[in-house]
Amino acid sequence: MSIMLVSLAGIAQPRGQRNIDPEQIARRQTDMLKDTLALNEEQEQKVYELNLKTGQKMSALRDEIQGSDVGSIRLKMSEIRADQNEKMKEILTQEQWKKYEKYLENRRARWQQRRGGRR
Repeated sequence: MSIMLVSLAGIAQPRGQRNIDPEQIARRQTDMLKDTLALNEEQEQKVYELNLKTGQKMSALRDEIQGSDVGSIRLKMSEIRADQNEKMKEILTQEQWKKYEKYLENRRARWQQRRGGRR
């Protein structure tokens, strides 16, 4: 009986809707980048703050545009990410920035692979 309730609870949630905590995501992303890019303490703090602000903007956007046009959502999220990357470039050294670009490239490829290449 409890298995059935758990299954129904999962079905009842709209696809793609999760309880997303921007602080947890920012910490996880920062930890990953700390290792990948060998961030110093000052950079780590700045990257965390940037990831947190970006996550909060994304979360607010998701709440704001429930049921809106998917194209407008993608455009706004793309603008938020572009702004994040601009600020990230100011925080990182040139060498770290190159590694970061590679990291993003790999992350996009993995995401596309999970989605089966569909857009």
